Amino acid sequence: MLVLDAGNALFKSAAAGGDPKEKERAALLLELMDGLGTTAMAVGTRDLTLGTDFLTRSSKGRKMKLLSANLVDAAGKPLFPASTVVTVGGVKFGLVGLSPEGPVSTQKGAVGKPPVPAAITESRRLRTQDKVDVVVVLAAVPYLEAVKLSQEAGNAVDLILQSNDNRGQGTPQRNDFATLVPTGERGREIGHLTLSVDGKGPFVDLSETERAQQNLKMLDANLQQARRSLAAAKDERTRKSWEETIASVEARRKALALQVEPGKQGSERTLRLSYIALGGNVQDDPEVKKRVERIEPPGSASH
Repeated sequence: MLVLDAGNALFKSAAAGGDPKEKERAALLLELMDGLGTTAMAVGTRDLTLGTDFLTRSSKGRKMKLLSANLVDAAGKPLFPASTVVTVGGVKFGLVGLSPEGPVSTQKGAVGKPPVPAAITESRRLRTQDKVDVVVVLAAVPYLEAVKLSQEAGNAVDLILQSNDNRGQGTPQRNDFATLVPTGERGREIGHLTLSVDGKGPFVDLSETERAQQNLKMLDANLQQARRSLAAAKDERTRKSWEETIASVEARRKALALQVEPGKQGSERTLRLSYIALGGNVQDDPEVKKRVERIEPPGSASH
């Protein structure tokens, strides 16, 4: 299992001073994420509330990597590693981090360079030099920037895990080769992405394939009914109307058939996304609960 975080995990607000225990809270989150075995996290806006120096000090000595391919200081020097490579289950993953574009309000001189070209450059390097099997971009950027990356990256990127807009749960979206995956909001759920990496080509969403199979069954039933109606039609005007309807349904069926049979598209790699809601049905860890309640006591506005 590969545990990742798309960023914006540490602070409730991008502006410092809103929470008297914000530093203690963020340090605890970093410790717990590392303890959970998180391999990497992108540096997002709500991770920079106390500046990059705080992040560097707080993450020192931890296994979890903080990544950003486009965040630089006043001299143009990268503030964090652009990527890291890890092998899980015999699969070599290249992980790239992205931060929002523009000046960092909480740290003078720090700025996020345009994220899309930075991600593409680093992803191509991972493909050619490190020979990774799967490239994952942890994109702590606005949703439209993540969409742009999925449209422009070609086959340099396989998966984009996006975090920035509190979009909640959703379904994977493939605009070209790369698949854009929503990551939920405010730590209310864990996204569980199961991959099969046999073969080549873009990942095919098995849930989308299953929905297409269900729709195919309905279209086939509609086609049968339409053909019976065509056979029973007595005047030319009615026959022509049914012929047009049948042609439209058959075109839709042809498109759905491609989704049902991904092998015909030259791809055998598949994914399935599900979410684990972190509600009352998930048991608390007693020790973690005690530490959390020291920062956010029960009954407080922030609990």
